[in-house]
Amino acid sequence: MNRNVISRRGLLMGSLGLVLAGCTSISQPSSSPYAFTSYRVEPRYQRTRVAYGGGEPPGTIIVNTSERYLYLVEGGGRAMRYGVAVGEEGLNFKGVASIGRKAEWPSWRPTADMIRRKPRLQEFAAGVDGGPHNPLGAAALYLYSGGRDTMYRLHGTNEPWLIGHAVSNGCVRLTNDDIVDLYSRCPIGTRVKVI
Repeated sequence: MNRNVISRRGLLMGSLGLVLAGCTSISQPSSSPYAFTSYRVEPRYQRTRVAYGGGEPPGTIIVNTSERYLYLVEGGGRAMRYGVAVGEEGLNFKGVASIGRKAEWPSWRPTADMIRRKPRLQEFAAGVDGGPHNPLGAAALYLYSGGRDTMYRLHGTNEPWLIGHAVSNGCVRLTNDDIVDLYSRCPIGTRVKVI
């Protein structure tokens, strides 16, 4: 199996394991910030192909933090648009980067700055293994600038009810279905512009 392509089947199999373990679909946010859910996002934030006249070359990712949308430019005046959650005020990455690394079901560790801002994250300082309960969700695209990791990610989420809001520590969150789709379309080196 190609390790650079997450399959929907793999995502579904991971979800099935949770159902068999006694988890059920949740229609309201769970009390745990790391609960997996099949919650549906608002229709305006669902993935859709739209007209796009931004002038960037096909294959470019544009994240418009004020609109709460990520656009994957397709050319011909079209783009695939995804609803996203963005960083809290003052925590967003702004500028141009590229995808320097990709990971399926990535592990996560809060940075020292994140723990300072939100001391409750100290309990995760040793890291959280990849899987459905991990806050990075099904996949992550790591943003690099000048050959260095910016520490910002485009990633999935186990809190899909937050799509459309400014809530993260700066990363851009997509539903797990949407990050799987974006991951399959974007190779390492893809240009990302965050405005």
